[in-house]
Amino acid sequence: MTLVLASQSASRKMMLEAAGVPFEARASDVDEGAIKRELIGVPGCQIASVLAEAKALCVSSAMPGRLVLGGDSLVEVAGRQFDKPVSRENAVEHLEFFSGKQMHLHSAAVLMRDGHVVWKTCETAKLQVRALSPQFIQSYLDREWPAVAGCVGVFRIEALGVQLFEQIDGSHFSVLGMPLLALLAALREQGELAS
Repeated sequence: MTLVLASQSASRKMMLEAAGVPFEARASDVDEGAIKRELIGVPGCQIASVLAEAKALCVSSAMPGRLVLGGDSLVEVAGRQFDKPVSRENAVEHLEFFSGKQMHLHSAAVLMRDGHVVWKTCETAKLQVRALSPQFIQSYLDREWPAVAGCVGVFRIEALGVQLFEQIDGSHFSVLGMPLLALLAALREQGELAS
């Protein structure tokens, strides 16, 4: 039976396809803002996990018997949590704030069947943002906007976004938005992939 991805995230789809995991994608209808407002002061990994679980539950309840994957990524810089930019001007504000600071990117994944969590994890990558000049920020957004409008952290690491950083500690897959190696192990344990 094919895994159900409770997301339309291009990077999560790309990772599953590249890893040879058969799946179908179903968008989840979750009010992320409302959930985040209830979790003020909660650590980033925990928030990402709650959101991933909410997305999985939304789809799982409509697909009995199916294994559903929910995922979420959350960015924290200097104690502040950031959502996807709502406009190009907002993207500039984010990048100006990130400049010269360390970014913590939390990537959570949850597997659920019939509304019950069968596995979950969250990984955190640390990304050191280099000092970004105003000229670089504008030229970067000239090339990457609106593609990065849907990206927490205002970057695609597989594209020009790699130029924002001087050092990255953590899994490349988590930076892309999903703790893939841990997920693949969980799918083998669930009998969804050959071991």
